[in-house]
Amino acid sequence: MAADRETVMEALRRCYDPEIPVNIVDLGLIYDVTTDDSGQVVVKMTLTSQGCPAALSIPEQVKQEIGKVGGVNGVRVDLVWEPPWNPSMISAAAKQQLGLDG
Repeated sequence: MAADRETVMEALRRCYDPEIPVNIVDLGLIYDVTTDDSGQVVVKMTLTSQGCPAALSIPEQVKQEIGKVGGVNGVRVDLVWEPPWNPSMISAAAKQQLGLDG
């Protein structure tokens, strides 16, 4: 049975930008996740900046974590820069955790 979107999102919450103590989902870096019946997962995501030092490690971490999910047979990460990430994309809980809530 192929993995569903929610299970993949749970795996993505185990991925972190090494410079920010918040998972990449709550940071607002995940733009889209699609899964299909054959177990293929496509993640459309961005980074906090194009010069992000973790530009190679975060997508690799995403592939590793999703690859651990049962029913996943392949992972593709599409790194995109539109729309550009900005701090307003951070979840309310993460803003509070980072002290950005006011």
